[in-house]
Amino acid sequence: MSEYDPRYLAGIDLFNRHEFFDAHEVWEELWMDCDPADRRFYQSLIQAAVALYHWSRGNGRGTSRLFRSGRAYMSAYPDPHLGMPVQAFWVGMARAVQPTLHEDPPAAEARLDPALVPTIRLQGDERSA
Repeated sequence: MSEYDPRYLAGIDLFNRHEFFDAHEVWEELWMDCDPADRRFYQSLIQAAVALYHWSRGNGRGTSRLFRSGRAYMSAYPDPHLGMPVQAFWVGMARAVQPTLHEDPPAAEARLDPALVPTIRLQGDERSA
């Protein structure tokens, strides 16, 4: 039996299926009533999902802004936190949104490469194996 909130896990499943907007919606519901100690962690996940949603739609500027604030929010948490390997996740996110981090604005033809999107695998969760 999982020790994690079902909404956290549902958001991870949606994120891993590249359903970023839906992951954001599920995590936002959790964020609204979570323990205050985890609010920024969930906010960071929400921003990561929305950054990728923006990138998939060609909004590089929004992607970069949300990537940077999301990464900053999560930097306060230990690695791992809630089973999530924090550092590896943000390394993967940086790889996925790399063109938005160095070009302002990114080239018009630049878009999200789904193969570069990190997969969230929780440590010790048999579902993620």
